Amino acid sequence: MGGLPVQNTSALALPGLQQNHGSAKTTSGAESKPKKKICCACPDTKKLRDECIVEHGEEACAKWIEAHRMCLRAEGFNV
Repeated sequence: MGGLPVQNTSALALPGLQQNHGSAKTTSGAESKPKKKICCACPDTKKLRDECIVEHGEEACAKWIEAHRMCLRAEGFNV
């Protein structure tokens, strides 16, 4: 019986993780769960995108914005 309270305690900690899992799936459920948080995925393209936007403005950086989106999609995010 000692295992039941532990399962209840761990279930209380999981709702935040389950919400992230649900937001990463498509409506068809075909994509798998991303292995990273979106903020930590694709650091190279994120850095290039952010630097470009700061220096030149969002309108001039469509190439880097799209490259970052493609990277995030490859990581399993629905963006």
